[in-house]
Amino acid sequence: MRTIVRDKPSLLLDTCALIYASLSEAMKPEAMDAIKDASERSRLYVSPISAWEIGMLMSKRRLRSPLAPAEFLKRFLSAFNATYSGLSPEILIDSSFLPSFPHGDPTDRTLVATARNLDMVLITSDKPILRYGAEGHVRTLAC
Repeated sequence: MRTIVRDKPSLLLDTCALIYASLSEAMKPEAMDAIKDASERSRLYVSPISAWEIGMLMSKRRLRSPLAPAEFLKRFLSAFNATYSGLSPEILIDSSFLPSFPHGDPTDRTLVATARNLDMVLITSDKPILRYGAEGHVRTLAC
């Protein structure tokens, strides 16, 4: 008898998950296992909007690193075998029309729209996004 294994989904890291992983911060074991597995399968993604957010955090000194933002992200992508997800006009437009989305943060809206449009699981610690996922609007995994 042959066992059929469904392909595991691609993962999209929220900016907070990217930061936690890059700084080896404590994360839930399920999230770390999923990130490791997606990394090994070349199915781990970072949104270009997170690159913008990393730049903003560093420019405001809310995230400190001896590396410039571009180098920080380059090293993260290499270390985690991750790549940038798509960010199309359709995703940006869809971020304006998310059903019942709990807040107006454009970065969070873009991340959720990206995960929905590209059929990814969004790894996040953002409680409103996790509740939104529990309502069935987007697949999420708490980190």
